[in-house]
Amino acid sequence: MRIMGVDPGTLITGYGVIDCVGKKFTLVDCGIIKTGAKVLMPLRLRQIHIGLMEVIERTMPDEFAIESAFYSKNVQSTLKLGHARGVSILAAALREVPTSEYSPREVKQSVVGHGNASKEQVAYMVRALLKLKESDEFPLDATDALGVALCHGSKLSRPRARVKSWRQFVEENPERVGK
Repeated sequence: MRIMGVDPGTLITGYGVIDCVGKKFTLVDCGIIKTGAKVLMPLRLRQIHIGLMEVIERTMPDEFAIESAFYSKNVQSTLKLGHARGVSILAAALREVPTSEYSPREVKQSVVGHGNASKEQVAYMVRALLKLKESDEFPLDATDALGVALCHGSKLSRPRARVKSWRQFVEENPERVGK
């Protein structure tokens, strides 16, 4: 299965594409879409959208995963991040790629083992999990996007619970339920 992860931003949007076979992950592509701070917001959003559409067309992902918005004290920053997320999700939706969202904390927990990890810690673990050479240089926004893809891949590779509801569990395991 091929998974594309995105770390959205209006100045820099990171993307990372991995192949996932069971619990084995390999790098397909990663990079950033960099817009200019002096470029008007609608043009930045257009650039992000077009850039992600090109990555989707080139790599043909089966799944799309994106980091959900975090709420900062600066409302304007949060709104701008929402715009970048929107055009990113639209790119996947237009190509009918199933989309999942993960909080920054959830991505860090999945990749590093704790939810307060730094970008550098995520980058280190992404390199380790994908068995990348130390000489390979990737922008932190790209490794964050790879972290989102790895988080989604890890979730997909976990064995699913056979029990679908508490009622089914009680019916199948009466001896395990206290009286």
